[in-house]
Amino acid sequence: PAVRADILIVGQGLAGTLLGWELERAGLAFVIADDGHARAATRAAAGIVNPIAGRRLVKSWRIDTLWPAARALYHEIGDALGGALWRELRVRRLFADERERSALAQKRASGELAPFAGPGDAEGFWIAPAGGVDLAGLLAGMRMRWQAQDRMRTGPVRIEEELRQHELVIDCRGLATAREGGFGFVPWEYSRGERLEIAVAGLEPDVVINRRHWVLPVGPGAAWVGATHEPGVTEGTPTVAAREALTASLRSLLKTEFSVTGQRAGVRVHLPDKRPAAGRHPEQAGVGVVNGLGGKGVLWAPFLARQWREHLTHGTRFDPEIDVRRFAR
Repeated sequence: PAVRADILIVGQGLAGTLLGWELERAGLAFVIADDGHARAATRAAAGIVNPIAGRRLVKSWRIDTLWPAARALYHEIGDALGGALWRELRVRRLFADERERSALAQKRASGELAPFAGPGDAEGFWIAPAGGVDLAGLLAGMRMRWQAQDRMRTGPVRIEEELRQHELVIDCRGLATAREGGFGFVPWEYSRGERLEIAVAGLEPDVVINRRHWVLPVGPGAAWVGATHEPGVTEGTPTVAAREALTASLRSLLKTEFSVTGQRAGVRVHLPDKRPAAGRHPEQAGVGVVNGLGGKGVLWAPFLARQWREHLTHGTRFDPEIDVRRFAR
């Protein structure tokens, strides 16, 4: 028989999976419903944690505290599942133009990129430590674990109906949450992201090459290339335009021959203030959310899951910078 649970998590992408892990560790009764959302951002995500991102070379929000916590959590889950999920990476960040070169010089002088900005030269600089998570392994491993515990449900979910069965329903469906999840007061924003899978020889196994786009080695003779960014697009299907843009970028990044073996697309959900959202609905306390992770899910999802755990076990308030109620009028 299925576990009788006070809490239902809807969506077993990255956010829902880490939330479930934290609730399991806290000994809370929960089940997860997931219909394998075809447009979920996690399906196309590369799982990279790059501490310094963007053309202005900005250090990620709260990276100094979120980094060690995320790294420890992925190691912990990997140990529980019997396989490594986290790997240490270095990023070789190549300058796209003179503006990036001067941005680095300026920020190095002020010390604001420490300790992540490493040695540099005329072409670029090193970012370390960086990291990567095997998202497919994480999701599949936790799914099998929860199926064995009778915690997994498949098929569509109607939030209103679920509230009759559960004291709390936490919606972690990303795009579906934003479009139909009752959080219409939140100014959700969207962007389609696409990546290519390529066959290529000769890459350093733990070095991400980054200039406008990135190249991530994923095994002997294989790499991923991404990611495109199309604001406002909610259609999660791969496009010829993205394939051509990424292929052109690759030709300038790599000196070696490559062939494209696959392509994936997903829709990111993010927010205007560049922060994620978690917490309870301001008018329906029985409905909660984790969403708006944009391209920082691997770094932010552990923090948001821990916020929910602390809230449910100790009554702790959500951090005001990520509390979904910051958008309620």
